[in-house]
Amino acid sequence: MKNADTIKLSVMLVIVVVVFFASFLIGRYPVSPEIVFTILVSKVLHLPQTWPDSMERVVMNVRLPRIIAAMLVGSALAASGAAYQNLFRNPLVDPKLLGVSFGAGFGAALGIILHLSWFWVQVGAFSGGLLAVACSMLIATYFGKSITVLVVGGMVVSYFFQALIYALQYVADPNDTLPTIVFWLMGGFAKVSMGDFRWAFPLIALPTGILYAIRCHINILGIGEEEAHTLGVNVKWIRGIVIVCATLMTAAAVSISGIIGWVGLVIPHIARMAMGTNFSHIMPASLLMGGVYLLIIDNLSRSIVSFEIPVGILTAVIGAPFFVFLLARTRANKRRL
Repeated sequence: MKNADTIKLSVMLVIVVVVFFASFLIGRYPVSPEIVFTILVSKVLHLPQTWPDSMERVVMNVRLPRIIAAMLVGSALAASGAAYQNLFRNPLVDPKLLGVSFGAGFGAALGIILHLSWFWVQVGAFSGGLLAVACSMLIATYFGKSITVLVVGGMVVSYFFQALIYALQYVADPNDTLPTIVFWLMGGFAKVSMGDFRWAFPLIALPTGILYAIRCHINILGIGEEEAHTLGVNVKWIRGIVIVCATLMTAAAVSISGIIGWVGLVIPHIARMAMGTNFSHIMPASLLMGGVYLLIIDNLSRSIVSFEIPVGILTAVIGAPFFVFLLARTRANKRRL
């Protein structure tokens, strides 16, 4: 990695650290930076308590879980989006391509209607995401093992599970379960706790490590399948590993936060603008940018107005204009050529 790229990643890491600590200061209950720092350090060095219990509850039980969750989900969505864009050689795809988001939404909605505990709702969301991608893979296997068939299969599965979500919303109790389903589908971290993502963390961390370990093969695959074959890359295996890892990461992320769109589309583009086209550079940049981006969005969602705005709404408001910008930029580049 060049010195310039190393410097860029170092700057990104510093920004992540600054935003991480600044996020503890944002909220309706004011906590000073000194108290936040002392409370966090006390969990390591066992300092004597000189602050109110209420402040510790706000820092450790309310803000810390959602800060970690926002960074974890943002990193997972951005990294999986970068992997998908490189795999399909299409800058306009995102982790929802194979139906994982709507499959997870169906699993969560079903769990909410059945009045399951929040843990089992998350398990249902994770399982639904895996089921949707499995259906997409089965369609691709049956009708032809090509990228085009896989994408079309993902679209079909997405619409199918979206219809099932509508059906569950139609039969849901409008005074109880329906608002819960709708709020979950909008995405957010209002109800997150430390226990909500401890089980999901390895399902995000391990696939992330695997994708980074095979980053050179993914980079070669982005050039083209024929070129990758020529250079000795097992295209079938690498493609399967990328799809499985990206699916696990996305399903685990969605099970924590609900459906949050545009992160997996927007952030890899920003990372590509900053780091170039080498996937070995894009992936770590996407991890850092995705985490800090979604954390900033979550901070805005709970501070810009008196009530909390679902994170998925804000990411769509920002992501949609950026998508138009990408289209304009692509068209301008084609004209230059």
